[in-house]
Amino acid sequence: MTKIVVVDNHGQFTHLEQRALRDLGVETELVDNETPPEDVDADGIVLSGGPDMDRIGQSPAYLEDGRPVLGICLGMQLIADELGGRVGGGDYGGYADVTVEVLDEDDLLTGSLYPETRVWASHADEVKDVPEGFTITARSDVCNVEAMSDPDRDLYGVQWHPEVAHTEAGEEIFENFLEICDGQ
Repeated sequence: MTKIVVVDNHGQFTHLEQRALRDLGVETELVDNETPPEDVDADGIVLSGGPDMDRIGQSPAYLEDGRPVLGICLGMQLIADELGGRVGGGDYGGYADVTVEVLDEDDLLTGSLYPETRVWASHADEVKDVPEGFTITARSDVCNVEAMSDPDRDLYGVQWHPEVAHTEAGEEIFENFLEICDGQ
């Protein structure tokens, strides 16, 4: 059975990420973000959302260990920040229901949601420029980088929260990530 570990970056919805995976029948565990990657037995890693980049612990180390990574909100922002992209304040601010345009129907993570989906997202901070090797796979009227993918390194991110009920097809994001992990 595939095991996916959720790295807790102190987000308010982190426990829902673990629950969403468990509800799909996935073996899952929630670990503190001070846990080094070598202490984690998993086929894939979810970097949770959280309140700020000063509290990401060992999360950046998971980007270099070869396992597929899904970054959610702050998790996506730390991927961008660590790998040479740029993160900045969003014009829109706090949580809102947003229509997201999915740009690539062949993207492994978001393609099944093509051409658009409704999501629950915070835009207090957002990715402004993706790192080298990444493609923008979704955008909205309020944010140019709602999702990004680097399938060569199995690194993926979404600005929105697929784990909350307000997100239309959130379960599908986790299912797609599970397929990515199973394809390893």
